[in-house]
Amino acid sequence: MDLEQLRSAKKKVAGVKQTLKMINRGEATAVFVAKDAEPRVVGDVVRAAQEKGIPLQYVETMAELGAACGITIGASCSAICGEGGA
Repeated sequence: MDLEQLRSAKKKVAGVKQTLKMINRGEATAVFVAKDAEPRVVGDVVRAAQEKGIPLQYVETMAELGAACGITIGASCSAICGEGGA
């Protein structure tokens, strides 16, 4: 699992609320978390992904993660949803 898979995923979400929603619905197949995000902000996402056995990948910066999601602002976390294929 790497950022290229996130970039090419047909369905992805960014941000804590949307990522948590996809994890809780059972739709997230992979979760990405920025290393420079505040731990208190992404803690629930990390715990939920670990509890559900969803692969978790750390990315160096929020800017890098945002760019991989196709947005112009940083993202603290993101998820590939569904099949996640290109």
